[in-house]
Amino acid sequence: MDLEETSKEIMKLSVAERILLVEEIWDRIAAEQEPLELSEAQRRELDRRLDACEASPREGSSWEDVKARVTAMK
Repeated sequence: MDLEETSKEIMKLSVAERILLVEEIWDRIAAEQEPLELSEAQRRELDRRLDACEASPREGSSWEDVKARVTAMK
């Protein structure tokens, strides 16, 4: 089955079924633990962000703060 046929079959599923399918695919990808290749631009951006974080460790928000804000929005 080629990608176009697979896509057509997937679109026949309900939204809930497609979400479950995406979750299943994501879980299988995560289980493989194969490192992803970064482009040079992605690597530079990550380095830039790491440098900024190390230069100003008090700036930004902790994960706990971000999670609390997002949860409060619901």
